[in-house]
This record gives sequence, structure tokens and C-alpha cells, in this order.
Amino acid sequence: EQAVAVAGGIIGGILLFVLLGITAYLLWKKFCRLCSYEKLTNPVKTTNANAIFQDQPNSEIQLKSTRSRSVPFIIPPTLHGRDWIHLTNEEQVQEDRDPYMTPQSGPRSSFHSLAGAYVVGTINPDLYKFPEDKSETDFPDGNIGRLWFSIEYEQESERLLVSLIKVRKLQPPADSCSPFVKIYLLPDERSYLQSKTKRKTLNPQFDENFVFQVSSKMLLQRTLKFLVYHVDKQKKHHLLGQVIFPLKNEALTEDNKLVIWRDLEKENLEPPSEHGDIQFSLSYNDYLGRLTVVVLRARGLKLQEESPAVGVYVKVSLMNHNKFIKSKKTATLLGTPNPVYNETFSFKAEQTELDTASLSLSVLQSIKGEKTLLLGRVVVGPFMYTRGKELEHWNEMISKPKELVKRWHALCHST
Repeated sequence: EQAVAVAGGIIGGILLFVLLGITAYLLWKKFCRLCSYEKLTNPVKTTNANAIFQDQPNSEIQLKSTRSRSVPFIIPPTLHGRDWIHLTNEEQVQEDRDPYMTPQSGPRSSFHSLAGAYVVGTINPDLYKFPEDKSETDFPDGNIGRLWFSIEYEQESERLLVSLIKVRKLQPPADSCSPFVKIYLLPDERSYLQSKTKRKTLNPQFDENFVFQVSSKMLLQRTLKFLVYHVDKQKKHHLLGQVIFPLKNEALTEDNKLVIWRDLEKENLEPPSEHGDIQFSLSYNDYLGRLTVVVLRARGLKLQEESPAVGVYVKVSLMNHNKFIKSKKTATLLGTPNPVYNETFSFKAEQTELDTASLSLSVLQSIKGEKTLLLGRVVVGPFMYTRGKELEHWNEMISKPKELVKRWHALCHST
């Protein structure tokens, strides 16, 4: 037992000695670190902010007349003493001779960093503006006017709110122009809402609100139609242009008020053909080998039965050597002989196939529980299959690659 006690005392003494040694070493290191600090230099004297640039030559702070609204670009005093090269545009560039910079002692603050600073260039605020709206300045050749409007739909009251905003760059038949606008909600062409007449202006500002009552189920089947008229001195009305805007592709909610502009189009004044007409655009991208068809609208269709249950759609088929390749369909619109679609379809077709390919557009009527009826068809393609307007449309598409070529075509029942 005595031996165990002696051994325990020795071990305890050794551990206590080691602990004291570690403690003494840490205290010594801390003392050495405190002794190594140097006294900080006196703070820099503050300078009046109004006198920051007073010691600089006038040539360095005076801006050119073309930069009257420019913002000075300041070099802080920490970079003073560096070598600078004077440029002709009153800017300065630092020479790349000393890649390192010794930090300046003393307290730092935004105020002290400007003390003794001088102008080395300017920042032009015009370079950081948002891009301006060019809808009132960029008008394509042949433009006959542009119309702005907004739409919003109230779900609870089932009301479509239409705001007629303005029209710009009208092309009247006479020197003076007194325009007004009629607004239809197709397919109902018997009733319309009309704006006030603006006297002697080509750029009328309307800012008028109109309300159409339409259920949420039928909303996407409807199309807005704007007709812009001019009233002459004899009180006669002259149609200047129209805008057709289908609602099916728009997300209309009470929190989503859409402001839209569209270019005016000339109305087709020719009477519809025997079976009706269809308007569509063709475009061919020779780089991608893609044939694009935009089915716009039809008019004067001879429906077998006029009722809200009757649906009309267009089937677009690509053929090659009279062999069926692929077909696509538009949405079905109910109860109208003048449907508006504005739907785009693309087909893969190599440029070498354009001499043997053709497009068939068939307008079909469908009634629940009954057989689908063909209302009319038109085929466009090369000389092998077509003549007249259909051939001209196809050739114009090929001669204007990547450009949409729009035309009306009469429907017929022959293949």
C-alpha cells in the first residue's frame, strides 16, 4: 500500500508540473503578442466635403457640354501616387507597373476616402436606361394604323371589360380624319359597342371602357373585333381598318389586365365564295427544313345546321406525291360561320421535297352523335398539283424564306 501511495504521489506531481508548464507557456505567448503591436498613427484630418475638388485643375473636373448630365467617377486617395496616363477623352488609365499596393494606415470611412479625391472620368446615365417602348415609333411599310386596347375578365359577374386606349398613324381617304371605333364580340355580329368620334385627328386618344356579358364557359370561344371608321362631312362612314383578336389563347383573370396593341388590317370587301373562304399564312425555313402554316380564320361558311352545338374546325394535311404524310387539327369553335383560329402548325419538309409536296386545308363541321361533314377544302402546292392563287401562294412562300405570306383562298368541294 505504501508503494502504491508513493507511485500515485509521483504521478500526481508530474501531472501538476506539466500543467503549470503549459499554463506558463501560454501566458508568455500572450505577453509576447501584446508587446509586438505598434502604436497606430494619428487619424487623418477631416476635410470639408465642399472643398474636395477645390485643389484640382479646372480641366479635370469640368465636363464636356455633351456630358452635362454625367456623373463624376472618383479615384479614392488610397490610389494617389500611382502613375496615370492622360487620355484625349479626359479619362485616365493606371499604368500596369506596380501590381501591388501598400495599404494606407489610419481609419477608413466613406468620408475620409473622398478627401483629396479627383475626377478621372465620367459615367453617362443614358447608358443605363431601360429600353424605351418602340410600339409608337416602329411602323412597318404599308402600315395603315395601330390600335391599343386592354382586356380583363371578372369571374363572379362574368363580365369582359374592354378598354379602348388609342389609335395611331391612321391613313384616311381625305385630308382630315374624324375616327371612331365599333367593337364586336364574335360570333355575334348583330350587336356592337361604339366609341365617341374624335374630330380632326390621325392619332385619336379614346380612353373609353366597354363591358360585354359572357359566361366563363363561352369566353374562350369568343373573338374581339375592332372596326375603325372615318366620318366625312356628309356623315358617311368609311372603314379604315380592323383588328381581329381571339380570346382563346389569353389567360384572363381579375388580377391580370392585359394591354395589347395590334396593327390594323384591311377588310376583305369581296363577297364570300360559294362555299366560303379561308385565310392562312405559309412560311418555309430552308435552314431548319420546316414548313409552317398559320390558320387565321374562315368566313361565309355554309353550315348544315346553325346552332350552338355545331362545331367547326380545320384539318391541315401534308402530302407528298399524293401520299399522306401527317395531319394536324385546330380547336373546334362552336356556332359560327366566321370562325377565328390563329393557330400555328409546323411540318418537317426538306427543300428538295417542295416540288412534290402539297398542303390540304379542309374545313369540317361536327355535331355530337352525327357524322362529320366537309364544308370545303383548298390545296396549295407546286405546279404539279395547283394553279392560280394557290400556286402563286406556294411560289411566293418559297421565294421569301422565313417570311409569313398571308392570303385568302376560296373553298371548294373537289379534291
